[in-house]
Amino acid sequence: MNLTRTSLSELWILEPKVFEDSRGFFFESYNEKVFVQLGITARFVQDNVSRSRKGVLRGLHYQLAPMAQGKLVRVSLGEVFDVAVDIRRASPTFGKWFGITLSEQNKKMVWIPPGFAHGFLVLSDIAEFNYKVTNFYSPEHERILRYDDPQVCINWPKLNVPFSLSEKDQKGKLLQDLDTTF
Repeated sequence: MNLTRTSLSELWILEPKVFEDSRGFFFESYNEKVFVQLGITARFVQDNVSRSRKGVLRGLHYQLAPMAQGKLVRVSLGEVFDVAVDIRRASPTFGKWFGITLSEQNKKMVWIPPGFAHGFLVLSDIAEFNYKVTNFYSPEHERILRYDDPQVCINWPKLNVPFSLSEKDQKGKLLQDLDTTF
């Protein structure tokens, strides 16, 4: 497993060692021992999968303490533009974002620690998004950063279809108005 640091503190890209032959491929998407060696000591408690169509934008979600979540994300079908925004007020990269294309072809994963808002935009006709989380989903602790916050200024890819957001995601707050208790 290769680990690449991003421009945001503690946000990392992971590239598994993929073994391919005429039958297909195999790779470990998670191995506790390897992750600990890489410095990721998180304990995962839940795995989630979402399937979405092209143009669906999910996020930017996060949870407050005591239910703050770290996430290990990847795509098993299709392609998405994945985004994390540092919302830790004491961080030198507060308000900065990082984006990366995750796909079934590149098999890259991203470790997103607590203190980041996270979302993704589906680029392919269909995408299946997989993520392990370090805390259980808690609707009362969930918060949403607006995907189009002008202070954060995420450069989302242009698509030939309009973005499709849930009603909940459409009501996200601006960075300056976020509750950020981690």
